[in-house]
Amino acid sequence: MATLEIDRDAAVKSSTSPSVDLKLEVVVIPVSDVDRAKAFYALLGWRLDADFASADEWRVIQFTPPGSACSVIFGRNVTPAAPGSARGLYLIVSDLEAARRNLLDRGIAVSEPFHGAGDVHAGRDEPYLFGNVRVSGADPKRGSYSSFASFCDPDGNGWLFQEVTTRLPGRIAGDGTTFASQAELAAAMRRAAAAHGEHETRTGGHDENWADWYADYIVREQAGQPLPS
Repeated sequence: MATLEIDRDAAVKSSTSPSVDLKLEVVVIPVSDVDRAKAFYALLGWRLDADFASADEWRVIQFTPPGSACSVIFGRNVTPAAPGSARGLYLIVSDLEAARRNLLDRGIAVSEPFHGAGDVHAGRDEPYLFGNVRVSGADPKRGSYSSFASFCDPDGNGWLFQEVTTRLPGRIAGDGTTFASQAELAAAMRRAAAAHGEHETRTGGHDENWADWYADYIVREQAGQPLPS
């Protein structure tokens, strides 16, 4: 097998080559019982895109979470990974409690909200983005990226909800604003409405240009830019 030596210092420098769009399309998850997994992901409310099979023990099933551009695939003879070995699969939500209620209403077990322990990352909990320490409850400041909940499929493949309301700078291009679903757009508008109410309280009157203010707030929030006051 050929190996590639990488200059780590050079690797962090910007390339002069034109960039190529690379869209993450599918994540393959390993399961032991295909029909059981199909029933579980259907119960989640995810869209069934495909269920193909052949007589030689090959089968592939594809589901897409609501609002996601990336799908999941599982089946027979589609991955050598051990069933249940996929962990740290993140589902980004704008409202953690709403996402948890949705699962509970469907009869699916989901953890209580949790957050990280600040600068402490070493502990005995199952690892996630903030290390091995899970503090009970949502982040007290409800900081974006900081509140989580977890659940598993029947094989033990591990999923996490992560609440994101404001993107970090550079995560979303400043010249484009997109929403993956009607619910995501509605949540952004509710946050803009709440912020605009505070804006009108500070200015002491009705803002006739509220629509422009909303638009500016939503675009800035998604791009991770300073928000209007």
